[in-house]
Amino acid sequence: MVSAIIVAAGKGTRMGPNVDKLFLEVAGRPVIAHTWERFAMVGCVHEIVLVVRDGMQPAFEELAVQYDLNKPFRLVAGGDERQDSVWNGLQALSPASEIVAIQDGARPCTSELLITATVAAARGMGAAVAAQPVTDTIKESADGKLISKTLDRSRLWAVQTPQAFRVDVLRHALSVVRERGLRVTDDTSACEFIGQPVKLVASATPNPKVTTPADLPYIELLLRKGV
Repeated sequence: MVSAIIVAAGKGTRMGPNVDKLFLEVAGRPVIAHTWERFAMVGCVHEIVLVVRDGMQPAFEELAVQYDLNKPFRLVAGGDERQDSVWNGLQALSPASEIVAIQDGARPCTSELLITATVAAARGMGAAVAAQPVTDTIKESADGKLISKTLDRSRLWAVQTPQAFRVDVLRHALSVVRERGLRVTDDTSACEFIGQPVKLVASATPNPKVTTPADLPYIELLLRKGV
């Protein structure tokens, strides 16, 4: 059984004060509704757990009704940090779940092909992540003012979501991180910490995340083009 955890509990502070980016409308519906629908339509995913800010559950229930999001789902309250929200989502999975795909709620253009490929890679390797090779020249700066050195971009990948795992692998990785009081910004970092190999799955189509207001026109264009 394959489950998806959609992380939708963040504050989105870079969008500005009092703005919930997940409920901003793009291409005729809220950002989170697009993301949710992508996973609801994928045949390999059998259940969805949405991790939301406590108190927002009624708004998500309304979305499910409004957009006919009928695949079995559960709503779980998020934690203080992203890794805490993912942990809460793991606790709500069906006991039969073997593979879990973690998705940013603010990443609404993820393709069915990418979801399926990442899940398949995780089944074989134990962990996998959607990613794209870095094409820009990347500089490192020690003080944020001057360039320290140029990094070899041929070895660099920009990771995205979904990030998929065998459930037992991710539970173990996050347990170790939590026990040691560490903070990780994504789930593959927890796997790196325990020495779990993570398979890179190249994203063939744009898979951007809504982070700032400037991201919205591009994502609107992609969604209207059916990307």
